[in-house]
Amino acid sequence: MRVTIVGAGIAGLSTAWSLTKLGHDITLIEQSSIPNPLAASGDRHRMMRRAYGDADGYARTIAEAFDSWDLLWNDLGVSHYANCGVLGISQRAGDGAELFRTGLERMKFDYERLDPLDAAERYPFLDPATFRYAYLDHDGGALFSERIAHDMKAWLKMRGAEIRTHAKVLTVDAHAASVRTEDDTVIRADRLVVTAGAWTLQLLPALAENLMTYRNAVAYMEPPADLEDAWSNAPAIVDIGGDSGAYVLPPIDGIGLKFGAGVHKSPAPDPDANRVASPGEGDRLRRLFSPPFSRIDEYTVTEIKTCAYTFTADNRFFSKRIGNSLVVSACSGHGYKFGAAVGRRIAQALDTDDDVTLAHWLRAETV
Repeated sequence: MRVTIVGAGIAGLSTAWSLTKLGHDITLIEQSSIPNPLAASGDRHRMMRRAYGDADGYARTIAEAFDSWDLLWNDLGVSHYANCGVLGISQRAGDGAELFRTGLERMKFDYERLDPLDAAERYPFLDPATFRYAYLDHDGGALFSERIAHDMKAWLKMRGAEIRTHAKVLTVDAHAASVRTEDDTVIRADRLVVTAGAWTLQLLPALAENLMTYRNAVAYMEPPADLEDAWSNAPAIVDIGGDSGAYVLPPIDGIGLKFGAGVHKSPAPDPDANRVASPGEGDRLRRLFSPPFSRIDEYTVTEIKTCAYTFTADNRFFSKRIGNSLVVSACSGHGYKFGAAVGRRIAQALDTDDDVTLAHWLRAETV
């Protein structure tokens, strides 16, 4: 079967990987480079975690996600994952970090609970007077997304997949499984898969009733010199507590300390607009981390990266069959950790024509 895939983020790459292993003829189209620095998959590292708050369906799916990454590492011949653990920090009862912890308990996942003084002794960048407790899940860490994209692209090329970069798709004929690129080339296939992330609605505007697009940013930081060793041995941080939805990826394997926050996101009808950081944006992000971090004013913002992504209104993944095309939206950091599993599931759906099972799985629902 000839399959064209539009969008080479982790979902598109993983779909191409899975379909290639099944013997299909693949054309992968990406409007930018691989990785695309402006897309949801384009940053240097992403968090892998088991904590999912009240989203038990996604927590149950984490085992499949880990297994799928292991299958990918086996094919690539190298692992792009660091199991540094994942920390949560609760500042007040019922905050996001506490919801993540109770989710771990409900799913019977083991974790280590730390009182504030013990946590601050282990992680000296914390201010023990500002939070109630911390907890450490030893399973989880960082996926090195740029390295994954580079190696998946090379793997696909070696196995005969056609990869077209810097080829922007202008129109999609979902029923004919064909696309037209900006150089007026028409590419036809037996099946079309659209994994275009934040650009999905530009190609298929009727899906605006299902999907919402957002813009967010992360800030890379340099900590005070005397805290560099503490950070170099730190876990990822899933939630710092409070209301910010803030998280951290530690400096690891040559990649810098990264701060991000869910509260910082904003609607983005045009994913190509507003992609340069605004004046003071990094400082606004930095200030969200005090509390629970001490001496936050001594951290230096070294770089800001923006991204755009799509979600359903209830923050779930999405798929829809239109004619001979399958549209899938599973982007953002939330989506990245499931990326290898998403590709395998899309390939299975194309092989079996079982769209219902795919849709339920993407929404983490029981069939």
